[in-house]
Amino acid sequence: MPGRLIADLLEAVPMPALLVDRAERVVAANAAAQRLLGEGLAGRHVSLFLRQPPVLAAIEASLRDGRPRTARHHADSPAGETVYEVTCRPVHDIPPGDGEDGEGALRDGLLLCLRDVTDMRKATEMRRDFVANVSHELRTPLTALMGFIETLRGPARDDPAARERFLSIMEAEAARMNRLVSDLLSLNRVESEERVRPQARVELRGILDSTLRTLAPVAEGAGVALKLEAPDGAVEVPGDPDQLRQIFVNLVENAIKYGGSGGRVTVTLTRVDHNPALRGPAVRVAVADRGPGIESHHLPRLTERFYRADAHRSRALGGTGLGLAIVKHIVNRHRGRLKIDSRPGEGATFTVSLPANRPG
Repeated sequence: MPGRLIADLLEAVPMPALLVDRAERVVAANAAAQRLLGEGLAGRHVSLFLRQPPVLAAIEASLRDGRPRTARHHADSPAGETVYEVTCRPVHDIPPGDGEDGEGALRDGLLLCLRDVTDMRKATEMRRDFVANVSHELRTPLTALMGFIETLRGPARDDPAARERFLSIMEAEAARMNRLVSDLLSLNRVESEERVRPQARVELRGILDSTLRTLAPVAEGAGVALKLEAPDGAVEVPGDPDQLRQIFVNLVENAIKYGGSGGRVTVTLTRVDHNPALRGPAVRVAVADRGPGIESHHLPRLTERFYRADAHRSRALGGTGLGLAIVKHIVNRHRGRLKIDSRPGEGATFTVSLPANRPG
C-alpha cells in the first residue's frame, strides 16, 4: 500500500487515527491525532503519548494475538476531562513509515482510532443518577405509606384519633408522589420538544397577570404581596403560551415559598432593544423576592434535576426538586436565557430573557 494512500485513508477517518507497527512505533497519523497527541508522531513509540496502562495493555495484546481490543484513554482539556475509546484493529502489509528506508519489508501492525465518548459517558452517568434520585424520592413516601398501612391494620385498628392522623399523613405522602410523577412527565414532555421552536405570538403581560391572579390565594396565605411592574400596551414574544405560563407559575410560586419571609414578590416586565446574548431585541421578566437569599455556591446547580439548596425545607414545602430543571428546558426551547442572582440576606432574583418578535 503506497504511503500516500495510507495518509489519505487516515485523513478520511473522522476521528484521531494512527497506524503503528509491531514495534509499537507510529508509521502514520492523521491531522486529528496530531492535534490531540502532538506533532511529529511518526517514528515515536506509542508509550510516549498514550501512557495509560489499559491502553498500552490493549495494544500489546492485539499485537500478540491479532485480535481487536478496546480501552479508555483519559485526557485533560480546558473544559475538563475528556474520555476517548481507543480501538485497536490489526492490519497487514504496512509499508515503511516516514523517514524510513522505502525499500523496507512490509509489516503487520495496528490501526488505532480514538473516539470521544465523553458526552456518552456523561449521559450514562446522568441516567444512572436520575434513576437513583427518582428511586430515592419515591422510596421515602412509599416506606411511610407501607408503615402506616401496617399500623392501621394492627395497633391503630380501633383508635379513631390515630387513624385520622395517619390517614392525613398518608394523603400528604400520596400527594407528594403525585407531584413528583407529574413533574417527571412534564420534564419528559419539555425535553422531547426542546429542539422545536414555538412560533405562536404570545402576549406576555396577560400571562403574567393571569399567573399572579392564580397564585394570589397562595401569596395571601403566606402573607406575601404580589406586584407586577410592566410597560403599557401589549408585549409579545414568539412562544408556547402554556409553557411560558408554567415558567412564571413556577418562579413566582418558588418566590412565595422560599422568599416569602420578605413579604413581597415583584415581577418586572421590560423591553430590551438589544440583548447581546440573544443577538437582538428581547423581553425580560424578573421575579424578585426579599427572602433570606441563596448561598453563591448553590447558584450554578439550582437547575439540576433534584438539586436543592435546602433539601429538608424544600420537601417540607412540597418541592420535588424538578421545577427549575423544567424552567431551564422551557427557556432553552424558547432560545432564551435564565439568570439567577442572589446573596444571603438580600433575596433572590430569577430573570428570564426571551427573544422579542421582530417587526414584520
